[in-house]
Amino acid sequence: MNRRKRMQFWGRNKDDDTLVVQVEQGLKTATVCKADEYELSEGDYDDGGWKAGDLVEVYDLRENLRCLIEITEVYRVTWSNIPEKLWKGECNVNENEFKDDHISCWPEYSIDDHFEMVATHFKIIENY
Repeated sequence: MNRRKRMQFWGRNKDDDTLVVQVEQGLKTATVCKADEYELSEGDYDDGGWKAGDLVEVYDLRENLRCLIEITEVYRVTWSNIPEKLWKGECNVNENEFKDDHISCWPEYSIDDHFEMVATHFKIIENY
């Protein structure tokens, strides 16, 4: 691959760039995905498998390059043990709000206390 890694953030539709704006503003500094899907690519604009130190281009759902982030930390977490730095990095006010947000985003998953996710923390490097 002769390009930087890429990432996109979920939205309710192609015009919903709420999460990307939070990243651009430096408010959103973390994201999660289902652990067994972390290494999988989700199309041309979401590579998966990011590692600490990676510089990653962030694209909106209309495939516009919006900013550059640096991955600072990657780790596994279970549904029953969401660390404060994760729910805060996801712009949530508490763990319950984090869980409510993700349950609504992941209706296809059976989520219980053992549900495993991979948390990815990052910092904004540059907005475009």
